[in-house]
Amino acid sequence: MPLYAAPLKDQFFVLHDVLGVEASDVPGYADLGRDTTEAILSEAGKVAADLLLPLNPMGDREGCRLENGVVRTPPGFKEAFREVREGGWTSMDVPEAWGGQGLPYLLHTAAQEPMVSANMAFQMYQGLTHGAVSAILLHGTEAQKARWLPRLASCEWTGTMNLTEPHAGTDLGLMRTRAEPQPDGGYLVTGQKIFISAGDHDMADNVVHLVLAKAPGGGEGTRGISLFIVPKFEVHEDGSLGARNGVSVGKVEEKMGIHGNATCVMNYDGARGELLGELHKGMRAMFTMMNEARLGVALQGYAVAAIAYQNAAQYARDRLQGRDATGARNPAGAADPLVVHPDVRRSLMDQRAFVEGARAFTYWGASLMDRAHRLGDARAEALVSLLTPVLKGFQTDQGFAMTVQAQQVLGGHGYVEEWGMSQYVRDARIAMIYEGANGIQALDLVGRKLAQDGGAAFMAFLDEVKATIREHEGDEALKASVLDPLKAASKDLQAAAAFFLDNARAPNAALAGSTDFLHMMGHVGLGLMWARMAAASRKALAEGAPDRDFHEAKLATARYHAARALPLTGALLQRIRSGAEPVMALPAEAF
Repeated sequence: MPLYAAPLKDQFFVLHDVLGVEASDVPGYADLGRDTTEAILSEAGKVAADLLLPLNPMGDREGCRLENGVVRTPPGFKEAFREVREGGWTSMDVPEAWGGQGLPYLLHTAAQEPMVSANMAFQMYQGLTHGAVSAILLHGTEAQKARWLPRLASCEWTGTMNLTEPHAGTDLGLMRTRAEPQPDGGYLVTGQKIFISAGDHDMADNVVHLVLAKAPGGGEGTRGISLFIVPKFEVHEDGSLGARNGVSVGKVEEKMGIHGNATCVMNYDGARGELLGELHKGMRAMFTMMNEARLGVALQGYAVAAIAYQNAAQYARDRLQGRDATGARNPAGAADPLVVHPDVRRSLMDQRAFVEGARAFTYWGASLMDRAHRLGDARAEALVSLLTPVLKGFQTDQGFAMTVQAQQVLGGHGYVEEWGMSQYVRDARIAMIYEGANGIQALDLVGRKLAQDGGAAFMAFLDEVKATIREHEGDEALKASVLDPLKAASKDLQAAAAFFLDNARAPNAALAGSTDFLHMMGHVGLGLMWARMAAASRKALAEGAPDRDFHEAKLATARYHAARALPLTGALLQRIRSGAEPVMALPAEAF
């Protein structure tokens, strides 16, 4: 079985040294002292390593199965889910009024990371429920909050999101699911949804589906879509469960990875539901859940790569293969360990630089969410909106690539199931597809987010980069090794945005370069994080921090990222400037 240890030291470093949570003006952050974060995250790490990690191979092998209309989860999942629920891990940031602990979203994010690394398929059950809670919290009536939130927050009931249909994925305006209004104010929902993660299972008493459907009078396209709460079992006014609703599982999807999560075809046959949010404005309400889910998937992107990296590094230290080109490092043995070879070291450094940079990027995004929600900070909200497709798209693209690199370190052992690395590759792949495929994230970034409010959010992001460079450019060593490459990469990013602006009347020019731009922005985002982490480590060393090795490693990794990753923005800029012609040169019928 693969090994895993929660990255506690790195988590504390990002929270306290880089983000400075205790000094933040965000309500609730002053309570996040080192003793508090250490107690919570250490326990989360134990839950991940001791409870969830051993179930991961079992979940992969056994999967979920449909038996007589009931979806059975893999052995051990039900008991583990009960322990996670009882530990309060599902409701950390839910307001206390609705059964949660009222802690910041940032701490919730940090606590969920090791659970994703240890068992991504398992964590999705609570992760999707959290998204449903957020949607009801923001768009529900007080009566709906009272009825649904306490049991969803505790995961006594779990939640899902139902968008995709067999003929309608990204283009939701094509959906056929209908909701017919009833005299009592409710609706009867009829249609079929596919690819519904955690669609049904045996670990909770009820499954509460948030379903997009078209109600009469809404017109065509997405403007006619509304969002409905449709439970597996109807719920009485006192919260007790009633009759089985007109909801059934058509099948459990057979898929490449995340076998431990029940991905279902859901059939709605006149199922009773209630409107969530405003009629015909369901996309607004659903986007609350979708955007949070995309940030959760961004976390998945690096969290799976993190456990893959840990196992690749261990293998590289242990596996004897070949001799160091500069002289034997293990002369008493038959060969030197893999880790001595420069190309293996390159691969491990690629993985390390990405995982640690993405962790900081994700936590920064979570802190912006807290600022937006707890302080009403409009700038933070705009930055989150801009960065969501970058975090989701870039981190899952890179996360999969890094997981493949980790697999490569193991060679043939990485390809066979016995060592577990192949599961991480298969599990990581879905993150690039669900919650909006990464090509769609790139189109959203370039086609909508970039120019929003006259480009204010994009300029705010660049201001973050410029401010960090200005703050630390007096440190000559840091300037030369980390800050100057970041400045050059940010100028490439600005040049790419200017190219899109100059070609505004030729939309294909922007759309052909959208994925390249998303990756550019991701590289700059990680470069910004590495600049801040390097500055924090320089400060810690200057102040005599006891763990010098940790901070020296941070600085070495920051220099590596600046030297090896940030120059990629130059090549991406050239790709963007080539425009649409090379992309669209062949006629459609040639493919």
